Amino acid sequence: MSLSLDAIAAFSSAAELGSFSAAARRLGKSQSTISEAIANLEIDLGVSLFERSGRQPVLTPAGQQLLSHARQLLDASDALGRVAGLLGGGLEPRLTIVLSDTFQSQALEQMLRRFEQQFPALELETLVAEKEDVIDLVESGRAQLGFVSGLARYPADIGHYPMADASQSNLYVASGHPLATLPEVSREQLAAERELRLNTYYGPPSATLSARCWSAPSYLLLLEMTRLGFGWAELPCWLAVNFGGDELQALNVAGWPKSVRVDLVWSHARQPGRAAAWVLAQLMGTGG
Repeated sequence: MSLSLDAIAAFSSAAELGSFSAAARRLGKSQSTISEAIANLEIDLGVSLFERSGRQPVLTPAGQQLLSHARQLLDASDALGRVAGLLGGGLEPRLTIVLSDTFQSQALEQMLRRFEQQFPALELETLVAEKEDVIDLVESGRAQLGFVSGLARYPADIGHYPMADASQSNLYVASGHPLATLPEVSREQLAAERELRLNTYYGPPSATLSARCWSAPSYLLLLEMTRLGFGWAELPCWLAVNFGGDELQALNVAGWPKSVRVDLVWSHARQPGRAAAWVLAQLMGTGG
């Protein structure tokens, strides 16, 4: 049996997004192409993957069982493409990596030093974003790779790998803020003060503890608002220590500081060039 990877990608995306039209938009194809690809896949497999009697397609029991296998095939194809990119001669003209302020790692610094030696003439572009904004930049092709504080769920077309170095975050206020003088701070006391929270461009609004709230799309902006005394904020510990200095005070709140998993992400939909494949191999521990 010869199965089309394009059809499997269409099946996986339609199952995740709940519609053929949404899958078509993600994959850059027409809805009729997606519908035909899935119909042909059903013929090849000899089973119905979706129940189409309602307004939106719903996975059949067979479709639910086969979905995990389909995603394993896509992951295997993605891994094959990464190795091919590493072995082949196709060097991209520029490598763009999205960095997260949650992540400071010696492994990343060491990789960049080796990268400079391995690809001395290649342009390296770095962007800074957080959470869903990182996913959007990678998914759209604006960047090849990204680091993101671990999300509970990723789109089917996004590969992800947990970095060994976890980060830490804590709650901070300006040293002159009323909360800074308290030996312990309760949730009720936090709720009574203004909350400064991360608010990405493409992610859903996160729940807030305080009725008063200001937001920003980056931790560095949150740090500056915190330093100026406008409220309290969750910040990466390394960022607060390095850039906040004596002007920021960590709060003693139950359950804090917290460990933050950081994931390396890339797109299954685009075969990496030689430099991107090399970086993936280095950071995933599969390169020499």
